Amino acid sequence: MHNTREQMRAGLLKNNPHEGRMSIGGRLEESSGGWIECTNPADESCIGKVPRGTADDVEQAVQAAEAAQPDWADLPVARRSQYLMKFADAVADRADDLLVLEVADSGNSITGMKGDVDACIERLRYFAGLGYELQGATIPGSPDRLSLTVREPYGVVGRIAAFNHPLAMAVNGLASPLMAGNAVVLKPSEQCPLSATLLGEIANAVLPPGVVNIVTGDGTVGSALVRHPRVKRLSFVGSVRTGLAIQRSAAEVAVKAVSLELGGKNPFIVFPDAPLDTVAEAAVMGMNFIWQGQSCTSTSRLFVHDAIYDAVVERVAAKAAGIRVGDPFEWTTQMGAIISRAQLEKVEQYVALGQAEGARLVTGGRRPAGPEFQHGFWYQPTVFADVTRDMRIAREEIFGPVLSILRWSDVDDVVAMANSVEFGLTGAVWTRDISVALRTARRLQTGYVWINGVGTNARAVPFGGYKNSGVGRERGLEELYSYTEEKSLQIFL
Repeated sequence: MHNTREQMRAGLLKNNPHEGRMSIGGRLEESSGGWIECTNPADESCIGKVPRGTADDVEQAVQAAEAAQPDWADLPVARRSQYLMKFADAVADRADDLLVLEVADSGNSITGMKGDVDACIERLRYFAGLGYELQGATIPGSPDRLSLTVREPYGVVGRIAAFNHPLAMAVNGLASPLMAGNAVVLKPSEQCPLSATLLGEIANAVLPPGVVNIVTGDGTVGSALVRHPRVKRLSFVGSVRTGLAIQRSAAEVAVKAVSLELGGKNPFIVFPDAPLDTVAEAAVMGMNFIWQGQSCTSTSRLFVHDAIYDAVVERVAAKAAGIRVGDPFEWTTQMGAIISRAQLEKVEQYVALGQAEGARLVTGGRRPAGPEFQHGFWYQPTVFADVTRDMRIAREEIFGPVLSILRWSDVDDVVAMANSVEFGLTGAVWTRDISVALRTARRLQTGYVWINGVGTNARAVPFGGYKNSGVGRERGLEELYSYTEEKSLQIFL
């Protein structure tokens, strides 16, 4: 098989690693904190490095954002929209470069990452247009007064991104707060920060200096951003444990608006009238094996009615076993490498735990065979059957390519099982009976439910979780409004 253009360019990273820089006040900066080396999860090669930012770097970024934000907010909505459109065009011009960094740094397949890069461009353009909907209200009152509301930006917004969709998380962290008139300080994940440094270069070229600031680093940077008293709006995507820590830390220094998109242990409930092959394909898709299961939206608990249980298990296992695991830069690859050795070891521990607790391993459960998998963080798509609600693999988020299948026969019981965990991000229901589907969906304690489908998110539909899966909603007007404060004006006539 011949090398693709992207593979050839990725090979250059091994001989000439990418040296990223932070973007602060429109300038590319290093840090007194040294460097973080970036490792390709597919072969463990060093592909680049980024500055290990410090609290001082965060302070400089916040000051730059504060200096730039008033003029940015004073621009007419049409002008900010033009800037975001220009930003989107500039990202599109560097799409190939961003794609190479994304695949090499994350281990995700090039097919999946190509979709992410395209979605980033679309998201910037979407919010560039949505900004015209930043409207206040006229509130009826007495004849001698007029009451109005206006929306104003917070000022400086801090956003902390996760590793599973590096560029998408970075762009998601910029589009809506910028359109609302804020300046942003963004911290990308230290596990795959390379594309964010290139995004910073692109932003510096097309946006006013200081409107976008990107500070790379580890938890020191994240903590300094969360605890900065003049950053009044925060957004984080990541684990529940870190989300709880952010809430505590933020509350110790100031009253802040904090939105969190956290973990998921998402249920997929299959009724006996569901089409077997279609459901099996949807179960594999919903598990997000294309991202090695590293997605908070993965429907990692598949509840199948007793009448069709064995048939669905057989089909799901066959489809999972047929997933092509391999070089992330091959367009035929369907599943790449897990992000890190620590995450791989976590997956291995949960698989061993599932077997020890009595679950039946029907496919996967080990590293793929072959010399190409001797280096890197590889694992097979894994499916457990005969899982019960009390098992840890049915209750705890693994964030890896492990699907648990549970049996049910009573609808009240399956809803109770679905709701029995601490998470409540997404869910799915599959049945030809729309009344049953709607009643079941309404009973699920999740923020987003698919009916007779799974895994796709409409751009304008609010997305977020119940319980420990988070607080706040993203996408659409609700996200845009969340980056504004509402001010009431009362005029006496």
